[in-house]
Amino acid sequence: MNRLFEIKELDKKVYEEELRDFLPEKIIDIHTHSWLDEFMGVDEEEEKRAVTWTSLVAKDNSIEDLFETYRLMFPDKEVTPLIFSFPNLQLDLASGNQYCSHATQSHHCHALLVSVPEWSAAEYRSKLLAGNFVGGKVYLNYAPRSIAQNDIGIFDFIPHHQLSVLDELGAILMLHIPRAARLKDSDNIREMLEIADKYPHIRVIIAHIGRAYCNEDLGNALELLQAAKSFYYDFSANTNAYVMSELLKAVGAKRVLFGSDLPILRMRMRRICENGHYVNLVPPGLYGDVSGDKNMREVSPEEGEGMTFFMYEELLAFKQAASQLALTKDDINDVFYGNADRLLQEVDTGLRGLRS
Repeated sequence: MNRLFEIKELDKKVYEEELRDFLPEKIIDIHTHSWLDEFMGVDEEEEKRAVTWTSLVAKDNSIEDLFETYRLMFPDKEVTPLIFSFPNLQLDLASGNQYCSHATQSHHCHALLVSVPEWSAAEYRSKLLAGNFVGGKVYLNYAPRSIAQNDIGIFDFIPHHQLSVLDELGAILMLHIPRAARLKDSDNIREMLEIADKYPHIRVIIAHIGRAYCNEDLGNALELLQAAKSFYYDFSANTNAYVMSELLKAVGAKRVLFGSDLPILRMRMRRICENGHYVNLVPPGLYGDVSGDKNMREVSPEEGEGMTFFMYEELLAFKQAASQLALTKDDINDVFYGNADRLLQEVDTGLRGLRS
């Protein structure tokens, strides 16, 4: 067993029989976190705004661990990440961003700047350009503490003055949308369409297909969001083949991106939905006491032995969607490499002349 995680015979079988020939030789992972545990402090309010199960898989994810994960999970593929720090109130933001900035120089990858809404336009622009970032990653954790979790809107954590900067630069915005209703939330849809209308030069990536992990999370959102022709969608940490299929039918393969959300995709699990609520089924004892977490449930030891990685579960779901829609090899190559490669090259070229 290597120091990160065990590769079981089951995992090898899934990869060899189901995934190796399906995946292209080159892959870009558009959604990964990289940080060190030494950047973490203490903030007792963190759990009020974010699920906690994501912290059970790894205490950190160095850039070396990230590339080692790719080597272990995709032994015959060339995988390149777009990285950003862990958007957690316990983590020192400056250290996390600096680490990712430096990683782009030591490894072949690009990075996004994790931001807070308090930064002025000038400060935000300066940090983006000085750190060699290709855009920003924003998260509801950083909305003002006076706003209740269920009342947080998109502009509370990515304000208009910062969106104007991203629009001016033609940069990327990795957007994790808020609110309990997820993608189908009418306020989310209205605010996303406002971004598309007011800031047409931002390359917006809607993370996790708008957190539509269950069929019920979709509503008529994809129909309404078709007006946002500039939006991309990543399917990171999503294992719902129906949602992926509906996304592909709505926007086409050119605007869908593979993302993992590593390191949490190292988890051994299988996701189910119950009454529109997702539950991660996990082997007993592997992630400590999960009895108090509504998104986690242990299975029997026997069932647990048959569980592979979250990563492979996500990819198997996409493969199912691709098969249902008869995607071509070119389509699949676009989703896993071509779309992201073109996007990153365009943004990086545009920013190169502006960096000091």
